[in-house]
Amino acid sequence: MLRTTLAAAVAVAALLAPTAAHADPVAPAGPAAPAARGIPALTDAHGRVLTLRGWNVEDKANSGDAALSAITEKHFRDMRAKGFNFARLLVFWDDLEPRPGQYSQAYLRKIERILDWARKHDVKVLVDAHQDVFGPAFGHRGVPAWATRTDGLPFTPHPDDWFSEYFEPAVQRAFTHLYEDEDLRRAQARMWRVLADRFADHPAVLGYDLINEPMGELREGEDLPTAARRIERDQLTPMYNRLADAVRSADRDAWVFVEPTPIVGEGVPTGLGRIDDPKIVYAPHFYNTGMEAGADYDPAAGWIESYERAVTLYPQEYEVPVVVGEWGPLNNSLPQMNAFYRDAMASLGRYGSGWAGYVWCYGGGYCAVDGAGSFRTNKELTAEPYAEAVAGAVRSSTYDPAAGVYRLSYDSAGRRGPRVTELSLPPGTWRVTARGGAVVLRKAPGRAWVLAAPGARVTVTATRG
Repeated sequence: MLRTTLAAAVAVAALLAPTAAHADPVAPAGPAAPAARGIPALTDAHGRVLTLRGWNVEDKANSGDAALSAITEKHFRDMRAKGFNFARLLVFWDDLEPRPGQYSQAYLRKIERILDWARKHDVKVLVDAHQDVFGPAFGHRGVPAWATRTDGLPFTPHPDDWFSEYFEPAVQRAFTHLYEDEDLRRAQARMWRVLADRFADHPAVLGYDLINEPMGELREGEDLPTAARRIERDQLTPMYNRLADAVRSADRDAWVFVEPTPIVGEGVPTGLGRIDDPKIVYAPHFYNTGMEAGADYDPAAGWIESYERAVTLYPQEYEVPVVVGEWGPLNNSLPQMNAFYRDAMASLGRYGSGWAGYVWCYGGGYCAVDGAGSFRTNKELTAEPYAEAVAGAVRSSTYDPAAGVYRLSYDSAGRRGPRVTELSLPPGTWRVTARGGAVVLRKAPGRAWVLAAPGARVTVTATRG
């Protein structure tokens, strides 16, 4: 999670290379479904087109015997009740393998219990191997201390701006060793084989996010965007290929999610290359430098449009789906944040198969809901009607928040294809109708199922109230 801005990172990079590059402004992108932009959709085992809407679920505070204790069944029950079908579950290598080659069976059982809750409430889960500032060797979580090599380089904590710790020499060198040292490569791959082998058959598991917000080591004379593209091209791409192979040795069916560096949030196209696996998902994060520093959203600045233009290049080139793994500002009550959420939701719907906001917790800060479980200011705008699974080819999917009307148009599958399309509806009263050779098969609070004839052109409408 990028809690602070890249401003400190850019400042450090500027000291190393005063000629830091800046992204050129771009024109706003027009509305388009992912398929219309040359980006494939995420699909399920039946070939239905999926849309994921949900939240990160985490417990960063507890480790060891207390690991994951802050996550309860209530998280999944409440998310589903508000219309969300997706959770990105943070797990930590340092808890899984506290000593080399010794994997915690207790930790695996705790993960499985959480997955069981998700299954009970029909929430799909992405298992995320999370790291913040590499790991516990630097006072955070992620890569175990025994797998952290710094060559004796210095590290100075920055408690008021922890993201700037990524630019400490010891942290940067630790990433280099993780990417380049053969024994650490093997250890990371073994860790993923353990996870995939344990959870390959769990029905809640949609996929695996191989590493959260990977970073690396800047070289003398590099500006930050140049360094990010090199790290992505020369270190992350081969790492992802290694780890995808490790996952596939145990799980042939799950999706494998790969992230660029967080620099993508500045509108910088990734340098990632092809990952040789048939089920890859591109999973960037969506954070704005100024807003993470506490500034209000500026609709005229063109940040969302710039980000959208940059972030769609990779999935278009390599023909992979997009799911944004984290997004959402810290301060949601500033005057322009209502406009931000509306613009962000529209943008995410133009190119992505889904997203996970940061973070489902009960309180202040980044939490989606307060202690009573009510949406915090403007967070309610993330709860829209959407088609969780479409049994056919989507032609259009639109929602008018002012009118409270959602419309889905699709061409249903042929005779041997899936038949049932599933809709998710946020809390409230909704009237659902279907036409064009389709009927509303069943409706329940927050859900609707539509049955279509083979090859029909179907229109589904959900109207609030």
